[in-house]
Amino acid sequence: MLDHIILGVSDVERSLAFYEAALKPLVSILPPSTRTKAVILNLWGFGDGKRACFWIKQGKPDPVSIYWGFMAKNNDKVDEFYRAAISAGARDNISPRARVGYYPGYYAADVFDPDGYSFEAVHKG
Repeated sequence: MLDHIILGVSDVERSLAFYEAALKPLVSILPPSTRTKAVILNLWGFGDGKRACFWIKQGKPDPVSIYWGFMAKNNDKVDEFYRAAISAGARDNISPRARVGYYPGYYAADVFDPDGYSFEAVHKG
């Protein structure tokens, strides 16, 4: 079970703006008063407003070493995520569609973020 992920990005402000827009259909960003500073790392967390599971920090991106998926409540939220991400500057990887090769009910969309990380929003119905 995944508790959290921390992603190194080349430009925190650019990535913060990107993820705030792209993830708006799926999760909320924690307000600035609850952003966490850990020892020497500045972390910006995204989650449900109570806890964060996805964090970004200034660092060296390594897009080939990680891939992740965000849960969506339904197929419409996957579509909304995809439109929001593309509008925020994402590049298309795989447009929203059913992926019956994985298993019945798997519906997802994949995009590339500003640093080239590929990730998806998925609804498993």
